[in-house]
Amino acid sequence: MQLSASPYEERLTAPRSWWLMCLLIGVALALVLVPFGTLPLLGGLVGGTAASAVVASSYGSVRIRVLGDSLLAGEARVPLSALGDTEVLDPEEARAWRTYKADTRAFMLLRAYIPTALKVKVTDPADPTPYLYLSTREPERLAAALKAARAQA
Repeated sequence: MQLSASPYEERLTAPRSWWLMCLLIGVALALVLVPFGTLPLLGGLVGGTAASAVVASSYGSVRIRVLGDSLLAGEARVPLSALGDTEVLDPEEARAWRTYKADTRAFMLLRAYIPTALKVKVTDPADPTPYLYLSTREPERLAAALKAARAQA
């Protein structure tokens, strides 16, 4: 038996400019270590670049998936039966919901380098979380995938 493909999966990867910054961090560390000789300079270049690349990679490794009867967003796993209406947020509205409109009880999978988002209402009365704020590059597609998965379940 073949498992069905995920209707939606997105990795919130860091932008390309962050990888250039990783290299620049390595160069800066190498320059700090210049007085100590060539070997520490090379170690600083490689070590600084590698360490900052690991941080950028881990920050950009968060995934949003609609899988079976659940929404997986980062470390959260929410059953689709506990979710309500969705609202696609354009860059201006997403910024407002990240800042002054935000509810402190909300679950926010926030990546500042992604301008658009999807707001999903939580309908479970036992859950104090009013909504999920999910940074996504394709909010319309995620909303459609949630709707299709709920209809299928």
